[in-house]
Amino acid sequence: MEASTAGARMSYFLEVLGKTVKGFRNDDDFFDRLSHRYTSIFLIIFALVVSTKQYVGDPISCWTPSHFSKTQDDYTNSYCWIKNTYHKPMDERVPEKWEGRSYIGYYQWVPIVLFIQALMFYLPCLVWRILNSRVGIDVDAIVRCVSVAENVNPDARRVTIRYVTRHMDRYLWYHKHDVKGCASLWRRCCTCFLCGKRHGNYLTIAYLVTKCLYLANSIGQLFLLNSFLGTSYYLYGINVLSDMIQGRDWSPSSNFPRVTLCDFEIRFLGGVSNIHRHTVQCVLPINLFNEKIYIFIWFWLAFVTLATVFGIVTWVRLLFPADRRKYIKKYLKLTGQIHSNTDSGLVKVFVYQYLRQDGVFILKLLARNTNYLIVAEIVEELWETHSEKQRTQLSARSIEGNV
Repeated sequence: MEASTAGARMSYFLEVLGKTVKGFRNDDDFFDRLSHRYTSIFLIIFALVVSTKQYVGDPISCWTPSHFSKTQDDYTNSYCWIKNTYHKPMDERVPEKWEGRSYIGYYQWVPIVLFIQALMFYLPCLVWRILNSRVGIDVDAIVRCVSVAENVNPDARRVTIRYVTRHMDRYLWYHKHDVKGCASLWRRCCTCFLCGKRHGNYLTIAYLVTKCLYLANSIGQLFLLNSFLGTSYYLYGINVLSDMIQGRDWSPSSNFPRVTLCDFEIRFLGGVSNIHRHTVQCVLPINLFNEKIYIFIWFWLAFVTLATVFGIVTWVRLLFPADRRKYIKKYLKLTGQIHSNTDSGLVKVFVYQYLRQDGVFILKLLARNTNYLIVAEIVEELWETHSEKQRTQLSARSIEGNV
């Protein structure tokens, strides 16, 4: 009877799990998703908006001489769009020499660069998932199971918690006792630096490295855009805020000029001089979009950078043993497993020798994606599993001693 009931519960669990929507993965925290999910989506949307304006509308419109025909007007617009233009304020005289002019060459490449930026924001996520897939435990599957367990009946929820606990216990127990067979060069290097699966900190170190990649990417994007736009873009948002505070109009600037100049030559057959030089004034409506997009990107990059720094600080605490013990002790007190400081020795063995850094990391990641109550139940189940193994080992040693 009990076996059939347990089988029914497990079938229900698998059915609910199978109906889970297979969408975004949740093997990271909100600060990571700011980069690889939301920022990438924003950049792709901006790239599509700019592409639509370039290929559907008129990205440039030049004021040509009155004797130009319609064909010559189209040629001028196409040429100036491809050849690049340059900016001169209206109160400055345009020099007759064409040499030494600072051309604006970014607006044709904006959609492509935005797509590349979106890919760069997603690359650290790929690095994390590649490293995560080599560890022997599916963090995303655990998070999905726990997320499903939040909304199911108590019996199925208990089955889910036991399933997750057994999965984590096998991972922790296997890598704890995987001392032999370290023949590969990679494992030897990891052992030398006290970092790897055997030391119980592989996931933690890999995740912190990934977060550093997120931070390096968000900061590097500012300097990348500074080089691409050819302006002091890393100070662009500060200059805009300064102009707004002082009541100045921040839109008219040389960063994204709407009115530019274009030089080109037309060859005519016959005559003494068959090359005619022209300088025309052009309007770049596309820069109306580029200006608003890049001012948003600047503030968004600043926000993502600060959020990523804060996220790194919250996870670096896992490197300190006292913080790990305090974090797990909070859940043990919540579930009533310990009641005073007299159990500190047992907690130390549970945290430092059983869970270690990766075990605490997985529990903290579950708490970031679900809620603390269900994580407390998992900690309680792991505590009971560990205590049972401790009692079994003591009993076996006692029998060996008597023999």
